[in-house]
Amino acid sequence: MNLLTLDKLTVRRGRCPVVDGVSLTIAPGECVGLIGPNGSGKTTLMRAALGLLAHGGQSSLARLPARQRARAASWLPQAREIAWGVDVETLVALGRLPHDSRAGTAQDDAVAAALARMGLEGFRHRRATALSGGEQARVLIARALAQDAPLLIADEPIAGLDPAAQLGTLRVFEQLASEGRAVLVSLHDLTLAARHCTRLVMLDRGRLVADGPPAQVLNAGNLARTFHLHAEMLHTEHGPLLQPLDVLPQVTHS
Repeated sequence: MNLLTLDKLTVRRGRCPVVDGVSLTIAPGECVGLIGPNGSGKTTLMRAALGLLAHGGQSSLARLPARQRARAASWLPQAREIAWGVDVETLVALGRLPHDSRAGTAQDDAVAAALARMGLEGFRHRRATALSGGEQARVLIARALAQDAPLLIADEPIAGLDPAAQLGTLRVFEQLASEGRAVLVSLHDLTLAARHCTRLVMLDRGRLVADGPPAQVLNAGNLARTFHLHAEMLHTEHGPLLQPLDVLPQVTHS
């Protein structure tokens, strides 16, 4: 059973389609990287899939009632503002709001597991607003993990994190997929996308231009047409490494 099904999902800004007829499915066990240049429609697609934007076409999540939707998918937006000066444990526990159980064993276990996954056990009683930007980002990821939904949708979650935190976060996402859940994550680092995602979905000007295994999607033609990059994929003992070599001239589309 798919955790997300999109059928010709379309979002328009005026007459201009920002997401243009995208169809895809995400199944348990997948860590799907959503890639594309700035302005390609990645964030819009995620928000529409969650029913947060008016759209044409169909999204299996958007059809669900709000509480059921919150149990089916957790959402980690780009915005990372923490407005309340609560401690980290309290903030992470907010991820349990879609569930009927209040404070108790299930909530305690879910919060503890989320803190452990993000390496935040020692931050439990620290005030969230007093943390660094990168630490706050990890706390918000932990809050999404505590929601314990079958599908996690995360919009550029590793932006601004140090390299170790970036790797640690993507390894957590890989673990979620290996446990039978699924992740849809937008990424700009194509090497990390290739190494940590089981599948890549490439967007360009709102359209789906490639969908498949990383080695298949990140070919020279797709990189040239979509990212305007001349790049070489190096295969190392540690995994693939995408080396950008030059910027290609952009073709004007009428």
